[in-house]
Amino acid sequence: MGSSDGTERSPAAAGTDPLGGPYLRTRFALPSRPATFLRRQRLVVHLNQALRTPLTVINGAAGSGKTLLTADWAAGLRLPVAWLTVEAGDHPPGVFWAYVFESLRVYGARAGGTPAPADSSGVGHRLLASLAAELNALDRPVVLVLDEYDRMTNPEVAEQLEFVLHHAGPGLHLVLVTRTEPLLPLHRYRASGDLTEIRGSELSFTPKEADALLRLHGLQLAEHAASALVDRTRGWAAGLRLCALAARDSTDPEQYLKEFEADHSTVADFLLSEVLKGRTQEEQDLLLRISVLDRFCPDLADALTLRADAGLLLAGLHRENAFIERLGHSWYRLHPLFREILRAHLRERMPGVEPELHLRAARWLRRSGFLPETLAHGAAGGDFDLAAGALVDDLSIGQLFTGLRSDALAQLFAGMGPEAGSPASNLVRAAGALARRDLDHGLGRLRRAQEQLSGTEDSPGLVAARLSCTLLEALAARLTGCPPRAEQAAARAEELRQDLPGQLLDEHPELTALLLTHVGSARLWEGRYDTARAALTQVVGAPRGPATVLPRVESMGHLALLDYLNGWLGPAERRAQAAVSEAQRAGLPGPPGAGLGRLVLAAVAVDRQELGRARALLEETDRLPAREHDPVPTAGRALAVSRLLLDDGGTHAHAAAEAAEPAVSTEASSPWAESYAALAHSAASLADGRPEEAVRLLQGVSGNQPVCAVEAAAIQVAAGRPRAATELLGTVRAEGRTGPAVSVGAALVRARAAQESGEADIARKLVARALLDARRERLRRPFLQAGDWIEPLLATPPLHELAEGWLLRGRPGAHGEPMRPAPSPALLVPVELSGRERDVLRRLARMMSTEEIAADLYVSVNTVKTHLKSAYRKLAVNRRSDAVRRARDLGLL
Repeated sequence: MGSSDGTERSPAAAGTDPLGGPYLRTRFALPSRPATFLRRQRLVVHLNQALRTPLTVINGAAGSGKTLLTADWAAGLRLPVAWLTVEAGDHPPGVFWAYVFESLRVYGARAGGTPAPADSSGVGHRLLASLAAELNALDRPVVLVLDEYDRMTNPEVAEQLEFVLHHAGPGLHLVLVTRTEPLLPLHRYRASGDLTEIRGSELSFTPKEADALLRLHGLQLAEHAASALVDRTRGWAAGLRLCALAARDSTDPEQYLKEFEADHSTVADFLLSEVLKGRTQEEQDLLLRISVLDRFCPDLADALTLRADAGLLLAGLHRENAFIERLGHSWYRLHPLFREILRAHLRERMPGVEPELHLRAARWLRRSGFLPETLAHGAAGGDFDLAAGALVDDLSIGQLFTGLRSDALAQLFAGMGPEAGSPASNLVRAAGALARRDLDHGLGRLRRAQEQLSGTEDSPGLVAARLSCTLLEALAARLTGCPPRAEQAAARAEELRQDLPGQLLDEHPELTALLLTHVGSARLWEGRYDTARAALTQVVGAPRGPATVLPRVESMGHLALLDYLNGWLGPAERRAQAAVSEAQRAGLPGPPGAGLGRLVLAAVAVDRQELGRARALLEETDRLPAREHDPVPTAGRALAVSRLLLDDGGTHAHAAAEAAEPAVSTEASSPWAESYAALAHSAASLADGRPEEAVRLLQGVSGNQPVCAVEAAAIQVAAGRPRAATELLGTVRAEGRTGPAVSVGAALVRARAAQESGEADIARKLVARALLDARRERLRRPFLQAGDWIEPLLATPPLHELAEGWLLRGRPGAHGEPMRPAPSPALLVPVELSGRERDVLRRLARMMSTEEIAADLYVSVNTVKTHLKSAYRKLAVNRRSDAVRRARDLGLL
């Protein structure tokens, strides 16, 4: 019992127990706390609140710290506290109650009155009623702690204890410290609010508590290392202490705790002696076999043991806190450390049985529809035909490409050997090779799988395999630049979908999304913009979900490129930024769509002459995974790099021409990729003073590529062929689908032709129209490449007003003239942002919402909006992304 000055008093037992022996003094003593004991105030507070209820149950596994917690709390109480450690020999009621009476006596909780039982035979109603009445009459309540109460399994004693607790009224607070559910009607106490419970989850150490405990042991670990140890031990008190003691003697404690083998440690000794030994043979066999599982239910455990009693055994083991955690819906899992130790003992006791257990689990899990676990156990058991068959039958082959699980699946199937020869295994091999852009191996395995499937009778599994083939066919067609083959694959997929359950298709939206993305990319390569947009828009417009993040991001990147190719810089930028942002939010490891999005952003930055930003974006794409043999991103990169090099100055003209050629071989040519390459070569020839060669290189550029056509016209007029330029502009297919890059370029070509023909008024009007169209998009490139002829026009007051505030100073020479390096982008009017405006923009750059910025800066949402409006006005923008970009370009962030 705790005294008023906080010191503990030791009991002074006397007399003999009902069995004729002396009372054992140690059973009444509060356990001593070691020097490394950590008082956890949150649990002490909970126990203090427990004094409001007559019954408290502290239920946890061996070594969970429940006894030391209770002893520490009891030592600090000002109420009388009687402590009794229950033993197996207390089953006779007379023995148990004699020790309870003696515990109350030696701690001063009762001065006399009702005599203790004299023998072990039985305890009468009168004796218990007298004890209850005596306790009920006390001025101060007594706290009776029964430690290790799980040793008491006599239901008669439990009934007697409940009787005393009920009739003692406010005179008794009973605290049971136990590993198992006590034989008391706890449901009634819960319903009436008379029960306080502290269970294993609450007893587990938090990362902060674990760090404090390790410090008491002389260890100071990094936060991530302490957190990892808590995860591995599940906050188990004994596990943390034993690990700390072992690590303390190591030269590198952090590395030791990261690598230590639980099965060769004091942790193993503790768990084996406290949990495994003493279990029945059936329980031990069950525990060893289920150690190969991450989680299990009775039916799955029966499949591994080839028995039918796992349900009863698991329920009993869970009740006894044998390091089995209930997950809900009849599912359980083993404590991680206990599982490690059991698996090591499984290999020692039953060598060679582990692979067979994995396969039994895989077969049961496959029948029950648990695909991820089926794959893991099939691979662990060495049956890759089983694992691949499950993946294909479930229509889940698309997961090899979706980014979220693709790396894990690739690693899982990395161990597949030549003995796995089923069609499904060959499809998985083909998918892995195509994902790596290994076309030779991918196409070879795909052909092999198709041959195996061709002579097989129809079945749901066969249809799923053939549908998987169409997905891989479409990807192969995209990578080889063969649009007709992609269309054939899409048509075949539509036929096969009719023979599959709608529910199965609904469960795998990534299959359709990937297929449409491949088809859309192939159409874009071929220059069929409208049909490409239709397919890609379907993907972006479909309901969002984790499985479709990657095809959605890819499709957004392709749509951004489509907007750019049609001359719409603003929409292209917004789509590209959305693709990059969505990929970052989803945590994708650099998918091609995010790379294509950055390439489009780089191309837009070149057209706006924000060359520093363009270089940074291209450097970012260099750090993304390589996407060889993917024509559209490869051509997109060639486009952006060549235009950047061309605008960097004349010395880069030849490098720009070389960079314009996509380093990828395809079965079909791409009109837009070839047109941009021709433009780069032509511009380089013009810069070299070879206008005839420049014009000759433009022969393949037609009005079907509007942006390319107006740029080709600009080169022709610079080469002294204004009529040819005008004729080329007449072939441009605008039809309202082209953007400012087309209208601005065309207006400047016509303006130059008019200026050189002496029609200055017409030239001024055309330049004014071009300035108005370009200003909205900050499209600077056409003006900076126009040549010296435009400078007198821009100097006139009306045109100067239109150009002021956004058009760059210092322009490179016209086509055919030596190009002068352009200066860094700068506004004509200096911009100064306040400190608070910069704070807001920095958080805006981190994709924080207005509400999040307000919370982070401890200001109101309205204040944030005011700062944003001011920053927008100073930067001459009206969108968040534009504000961040402009501030970066000006060196303000």
